[in-house]
Amino acid sequence: MAVLQEVGQDIMQWSERLAQHSEPGWVEKGQLTVTYLTPAHLAVAAELKALMQEAGFDEVSVDAVGNVVGVYHGDTTDAASLLTGSHYDTVRNGGKYDGRLGILIPIAVVKSLSSQKRRLPYGIEVVGFSEEEGQRFRATFLAAGALTGSFDPEWLSQRDVDGISMAEAMKTAGLPGTLAAIQTIKRDPQKYLGFVEVHIEQGPVLCGKELPLGVVTSINAGVRATCKTIGLAGHAGTTPMSMRQDAMLAAAEISLMAEQRARLDEGSVATVGQIQVPGGSINVIPGECVFTLDMRAPTDPQRDALVSNIVKEAHAIANRRQVQFEYTEVMRASAAPSDPGWQLRWERAVAKIGQPVFKLNSGAGHDAMKMHTIMPQAMLFVRGGNRGISHNPLEIITAQDATLATQAFEALLDEIN
Repeated sequence: MAVLQEVGQDIMQWSERLAQHSEPGWVEKGQLTVTYLTPAHLAVAAELKALMQEAGFDEVSVDAVGNVVGVYHGDTTDAASLLTGSHYDTVRNGGKYDGRLGILIPIAVVKSLSSQKRRLPYGIEVVGFSEEEGQRFRATFLAAGALTGSFDPEWLSQRDVDGISMAEAMKTAGLPGTLAAIQTIKRDPQKYLGFVEVHIEQGPVLCGKELPLGVVTSINAGVRATCKTIGLAGHAGTTPMSMRQDAMLAAAEISLMAEQRARLDEGSVATVGQIQVPGGSINVIPGECVFTLDMRAPTDPQRDALVSNIVKEAHAIANRRQVQFEYTEVMRASAAPSDPGWQLRWERAVAKIGQPVFKLNSGAGHDAMKMHTIMPQAMLFVRGGNRGISHNPLEIITAQDATLATQAFEALLDEIN
């Protein structure tokens, strides 16, 4: 048992090793922010590469979009592989385990196999996906998109808040920054058994039920959009309330409407995560307001109805308030039900290590939902402490739960025939 506990302690220490890298303005406050291809992001990639090399992977590389890829061959070098991994970028002021846990656990598994000089009838390929959160550029899942062949060429010309294009950021980071190079890393699904991902739950269910692990049945569908309301700026003291075209209040009413609409469905959610009045002043009626909408639901039809209703009502609110409403969809992801065979393997693996088999869906998006488009996938959730809070510095797991998740992953390997 002492050896098993050491696995969890290793994962906790590795997490701290990665978390020492954060971006200026955040690191000084002891907060974790790692967005795509910043110096902190490149430092984390270097740490992951070193961890994979130390663990005994046969091949370790960084690909054209910054994914860190470790390959541990099967008993023959041409054997099909199990693909696994998660992302290593973070939201702003995020947690240490979101995404990264799903890279570190398979690294620990490969380290164990390598130390035993043990080869399996199949290979293991671990990918540290370079981007999943969509924080620096509006290109969520760009890393997984490159592997699935769905990388949008227009992403390369997108610019961040400092005016740096994605292509320029790539070249500065030592990557080719060309579509041709990115297209070469598309995976051939015929060479893989499937994709599995371990992830912190990012929710309160497992914590509330006092269960360390949960088998994911499906990942919810989602849409993200940027929105703008355009009214008429005016003097805050001289313009009567009845004559105002207040862009911010229109956005506020749309935000409340989205909340109310989402409450009508079981499992639907709608969130306005960012809202700004560009160039706003304390004594000026807002003439423009920009904000985001994140809308999710368990199935594609439920999500589509949610989005349609919210957008339709947003236009109605805008018309009534005599402002314009602009809506630009920046991400659409279909629901991703777990492959029945791989889900069953996770269930058997959890049972094999003596843990209750509990099944739940995922309200959060994951790299697995992109990989789902080209190969079978299934996920394992790990309990988060602090009532499952995530995208927050209070995000936490225990070494014991990390150990159990590693044991479950090892047991999963035994379920592959």
